[in-house]
Amino acid sequence: MGKDEMLISPAAGSPGKEQQAAGVGILLQIMMLVLSFVLGHVLRRHKFYYLPEASASLLIGLIVGGLANISNTETSIRAWFNFHEEFFLLFLLPPIILYPTFSLSNCFNGFFLTCLFPTQSGFSLSPKPFFSNFGAIVTFAILGTFIASIVTGVLVYLGGLVYLMYRLPFVECLMFGSLISATDPVTVLSIFQELGTDTNLYALVFGESVLNDAIAISLYRTMSLVRSHASSGENFFMVIVRFLETFVGSLSAGVGVGFTSALLFKYAGLDIDNLQNLECCLFVLFPYFSYMLAEGLGLSGIVSILFTGIVMKRYTYSNLSENSQRFVSAFFHLISSLAETFTFIYMGFDIAIEQHSWSHVGFIFFSILFIGVARAANVFSCAYLVNLVRPIHRKIPLKHQKALWYSGLRGAMAFALALQSIHDLPDGHGQTIFTATTAIIMLTVLLIGGSTGTMLEALQVVGDGHDGHLVESFEANNGYIAPSYDDDATSGNRLKMKLKEFQRSTASFTALDKNYLTPFFTSQNGDEELDDPMPSSRRGVSMTTTNNR
Repeated sequence: MGKDEMLISPAAGSPGKEQQAAGVGILLQIMMLVLSFVLGHVLRRHKFYYLPEASASLLIGLIVGGLANISNTETSIRAWFNFHEEFFLLFLLPPIILYPTFSLSNCFNGFFLTCLFPTQSGFSLSPKPFFSNFGAIVTFAILGTFIASIVTGVLVYLGGLVYLMYRLPFVECLMFGSLISATDPVTVLSIFQELGTDTNLYALVFGESVLNDAIAISLYRTMSLVRSHASSGENFFMVIVRFLETFVGSLSAGVGVGFTSALLFKYAGLDIDNLQNLECCLFVLFPYFSYMLAEGLGLSGIVSILFTGIVMKRYTYSNLSENSQRFVSAFFHLISSLAETFTFIYMGFDIAIEQHSWSHVGFIFFSILFIGVARAANVFSCAYLVNLVRPIHRKIPLKHQKALWYSGLRGAMAFALALQSIHDLPDGHGQTIFTATTAIIMLTVLLIGGSTGTMLEALQVVGDGHDGHLVESFEANNGYIAPSYDDDATSGNRLKMKLKEFQRSTASFTALDKNYLTPFFTSQNGDEELDDPMPSSRRGVSMTTTNNR
């Protein structure tokens, strides 16, 4: 029986035996989830930062997977724990990506909720530091990820040429560079929250993580297409065109679905008591519709759902009734927490039971060194460009740059793409990449994640979250006030002028949004929204007022 058949029907034998194996497999998964949440709570309560919650979940999966191997557990039961990259990409990843985008939407426009939930990544971030660092976030997430991918791929290829490590073709090295550039700083962000680090540093790490996965998977798929069409002799320009086609097409699909949902909720009249169930169901389904639409069209579902979440939180969310707003916020918080925890357990178990190619130790060792160099090239070069156009009091300090470099943990996205590479690449090549990625994930999540608290204390960035100089002021209409620049300065003068033009265009978009988009797509107008920092549907507010009377 092939692997695909095993995934569809994991247990072989009689239907009764299959059902029993399924029950045991699912029971073990639920037990590990419960253990992970309880253990995570105990670790947080006792402020034990050497074993973060994500690391604990990964360890639980590793231990249970190891025991399953030792005890020679039935294949029918173990099959239920196989990490299938399609299951991860289609079912577990969307809620993980979607939940933080609600905060990203708030921050991008500079107003809305300051926070909804004090314990989860996206909603715990105040809009001002995110928006004041938005240019830097885009630079790190897009340009930085591209730099890290290219540097890693080139170094791995050169290492193979000089016989330091297992030699791979150049395009396959770039595929490895793309997948290993996907960061997953869940562990670091949770420790940032617990220790109260600088809000601007948190905004940079959080913002990069939201956009980074979308860029990394788009680059990986682009390189995979280039490899499959290598005989056609496509040049570098066509590679860029393919990447832009995928990214822009996915963005357009996501924005289109988001605006469609806003108009539906505005005019369908669903925000009444007896239709709240329907209202919430439709709101939850639209992002998944966007994700599956993009995947069905051969685009990037991650990019699509990312921008659908931004648009829906900006426009559709305010068309919901107050009760529905509270429910969907809590719902996405819930499924995001479950998906993240289950992913690390799922990943740990599969690492323990999967076959690995440990014969190429040199490839693993030098890959670890090369991704450290690539991460440094990413962070420090992008920080240099950002600081070039910032005034002195807003430059990213060196200690924050070091913390950013240290925060580049690898996680589920890199693991899923590495598992996909086994099918995409010839025998031996994909297995070597998968083994190296597994070693890098365990090293970064367990070792670097566990030492994050010590790193923050050593860099003296703990507890300085109220540095008023780094948070930009906002006008009465909540628009971003750009800092003043010294026009006589000679260094980076052209870049500063470009930045001013970008800020003017941002201000123009804010005015367009306030005067046209918000009144057209929501039940509110711009002025009403500004008076109330906690947006709710106009009908919901009027109903509450009537009841109070």
